[in-house]
Amino acid sequence: MPIVFPPPLQAGQRVAIVAPARKVPPADLAEALETLAGWGLEVTLGASIGAESHQFAGDDDARRRDFQQQLDDPSIRAIFCARGGYGTARIVDGLDLERFAQHPKWVAGFSDVTVLNCHLLRRGFASLHSPVPVLFNQPGGEEALESLRRALFGEADAGLGAPVHPLNRPGTATGALVGGNLSLLHTLTGTGSQASFASRILFIEDLDEYLYHIDRMLLHLHRSGQLAGLAGLVVGHFSQMHDNAIPFGHSALEIINNYAQLYNFPVGYGFAVGHEADNRALVVGRAATLTVDAAGARLTYLNAL
Repeated sequence: MPIVFPPPLQAGQRVAIVAPARKVPPADLAEALETLAGWGLEVTLGASIGAESHQFAGDDDARRRDFQQQLDDPSIRAIFCARGGYGTARIVDGLDLERFAQHPKWVAGFSDVTVLNCHLLRRGFASLHSPVPVLFNQPGGEEALESLRRALFGEADAGLGAPVHPLNRPGTATGALVGGNLSLLHTLTGTGSQASFASRILFIEDLDEYLYHIDRMLLHLHRSGQLAGLAGLVVGHFSQMHDNAIPFGHSALEIINNYAQLYNFPVGYGFAVGHEADNRALVVGRAATLTVDAAGARLTYLNAL
């Protein structure tokens, strides 16, 4: 299936910020609004911003209606998911992409937004795994935010590199990018939002998980055959991991390595992707080459947007 890439943004166009998962007070978006205005964009806040239903930004129906409205509106040229949390999977099955397909637009975010990244890719649409508005302008995130701007506006991007890592497996692989938060990739298995990993470069990251959870999720991806056809693996941040009173015995990266060793694809560790300030934007669905050698690891896009 060919991948559809939304057109690059242009100054003066309208974009929307919505909250498909956890609630977001409008005040938390002040800096993001200033940033997007500085990029020349006109920003609309969806009805889910400021809405509240327990943890969520309104109930499931309200969040779905808000997201659907932005999908359907041809004047909205990009949709930013305000934050992650939990809840996007609760609304995704009710989304109708018919009008979106007539006027594709960028959908951007990470963490829980992995649901949308994969849901769209399964249907042939590219999206952005990128910083979310509540995290714009945090110290150390300057290059990540700039990478998002370049991706949105279709500017040339040299790709993303990572330093030498002792667990790296050398090699070269080419394929479309797929991935995101490991917990969500695991959760999507067997659903209508599961995106194929076959012949693609998978990137993974996670936050605030027990080490045995990391092992359990990777074991499931292995046993379900999802790792068998990978072209390559990109490993991002695995932040704030937890252990039990009786230690699991391996770090998160060692656990990943234990499964990667069962296959022959190249693996690069230490990429700036995930729940750290330096969370570089990646175009999900875009063809890239992963090169892992004595100089480190590099992701290089093959074609211009």
